[in-house]
Parts: sequence; C-alpha cells; structure tokens
Amino acid sequence: MYLRPYKESDAKTIISWCRDEKTFRLWTSDRYDHFPITEDDMNYKYFDCNGDCAEEDNFYPMTACDDDGIAGHFILRYTNGDVHTLRIGFVIVDDKKRGCGVGKQMINLALRYAFTVAGAEKVTIGVFETNTSAYYCYKSSGFREAEVQDPEIYDLFGEKIRIIELAADKDSYGG
Repeated sequence: MYLRPYKESDAKTIISWCRDEKTFRLWTSDRYDHFPITEDDMNYKYFDCNGDCAEEDNFYPMTACDDDGIAGHFILRYTNGDVHTLRIGFVIVDDKKRGCGVGKQMINLALRYAFTVAGAEKVTIGVFETNTSAYYCYKSSGFREAEVQDPEIYDLFGEKIRIIELAADKDSYGG
C-alpha cells in the first residue's frame, strides 16, 4: 500500500463506499448537509472550500492505494494553527476491504507520513464511540485516549453519540 495526494477523479470511488447514510455520517459526521453527495460536492468542499479549514494551506486529502487501486482515504490538517499537531479525519476504507487490515495499514502510513514527512510531534483523531471497529483500529496503530474537558457530542439519527479523542505522539511512535 502507498499514499498519494487525493485527485478529483478519486471522488467517484470514495463516495461509492457510502451505500447508506449511516456509513456516510460515520465518515463525514455533519460536514455535509445532505446525503448522498456527488463527486462535485466532494471536490467543491476539498478544492474550493479548503475542506472548511479557515487557515490557508491547511487541508491535505490523501488517497491510499494497493494493487487493486484505491483502497482508502483520509485527510490531514493542522489544528488551530499549531504546526506541530496534525489531525486525521474523513477516514474511510473500501467497504469490500473492511476487516482485512487495510484501515490499520493506511493509518500506520498516515502516522509515518505525519511524523517523518510533515514533521508533526503529535497526531490526533476523533472517533464516534459507537464505531468500535475504527476505535480498535486506531488503538492498534498506536493511538491512546486523550483527556478532553468537553467531549463533542453529535446527534446522529436521533441518538446522541460522543466523540472519543485519541492521540499519538512522535516520541512513542514505533513505526
């Protein structure tokens, strides 16, 4: 598996993995106001809206590829102007490859990139408390739960779901 910058043509494949709104919301939370989205919607948010990031040059969408083509996707962004902390978001894996280690491999590549190429000291990620497969994937990649004063709560389909914040530090990264 390898990482490369996201291309506009990736949108078609990535949004095809969201076969229902629940999967879509686990991927995007409330970042889109409708479902389903189109390729143009995704590319508009990424390229014309800088991924909704206020800071310039702060949104880095990545695509993970394997021998079969596109296998996963995520974004990196610096948080609150802190060039030492990167946040991973919009994590999704080809629905036909879930449960096969592709997510862990992709997250490990993301961490390696963040620490060795981008020079981050810390990487953070949030996961819905109900998304246990993603939670255990991140934990097995070296993330640990981070203390948060006021955890984010999202209303998904009438259910209040807490975001679990996770962090990985360069000093403890083993990759």
